Amino acid sequence: MKHSRHMRRMEPQGEQLPAPIHFRATALPANTLFPMHKHAGGEFVYSFRGVMEIQVEREHFLAPPQYGVWLPPGVAHVGLNRNEAGYCSLYVAAPLCDRLPRSPCALAVSPLIVALLDHLRLQAPDALRDAENTRLLQVLVDQLAHAPCAGSYLPSSSDPALGAVLRFLDTHPDDNRTMAELARLANSTERTLLRRAQRDLGMPLSEWRQRLRILKAMPLLAAGRTVEAVALELGYASASAFITMFRRLMQQTPAEFRKERG
Repeated sequence: MKHSRHMRRMEPQGEQLPAPIHFRATALPANTLFPMHKHAGGEFVYSFRGVMEIQVEREHFLAPPQYGVWLPPGVAHVGLNRNEAGYCSLYVAAPLCDRLPRSPCALAVSPLIVALLDHLRLQAPDALRDAENTRLLQVLVDQLAHAPCAGSYLPSSSDPALGAVLRFLDTHPDDNRTMAELARLANSTERTLLRRAQRDLGMPLSEWRQRLRILKAMPLLAAGRTVEAVALELGYASASAFITMFRRLMQQTPAEFRKERG
């Protein structure tokens, strides 16, 4: 993950938590960076608007609105957002992390988890310490313990050929070259490329490509671009094909997503 020298650096939450389960939410301008840090407890990062990126050693995690990123206690990480974002962090003291994943991962969030996070972010800081919200924070931790682990929403690869293809697609999300053409671009074969994608990404390269386009589409839609314009910019021949893909991955249409963040 490359960090721009022009990014605004923010001070991370310190090691000492004001409570065993601590919640905070904030809005971040584009190009905000939380430099390398770690916490004595665990941290769950969720983005209500925009996409948060988390770097853990060589792993790159992204948190679009239907996933959050879980970081176990003591895991050093960097956080950043390239576009404006509204996000929250749930900090969990180490003794309360036993039922949560032992490794960093993206967690698929249920409607109940989203509703709890949405309620908590609207509370005044002092209100988060009252008995009712303290119980809700514990319920939230309980729910996260049952959330499916999705690995990394958009995994990366250190394989020379596959890595070159992923970087090309990231720079040219509108490019519609076939898998065979992408393989030739990386001096590889289609069979080799697809096998390495399954090995390193845990998904077909076509699925990775669609997830990338989702991430590229979100800031454009949030900025008010029309669905048709975004579809064209991302290489779709028609808005309907883009809408079908977006609904499958996000469980809502691009227009619904844009309206929520308008």
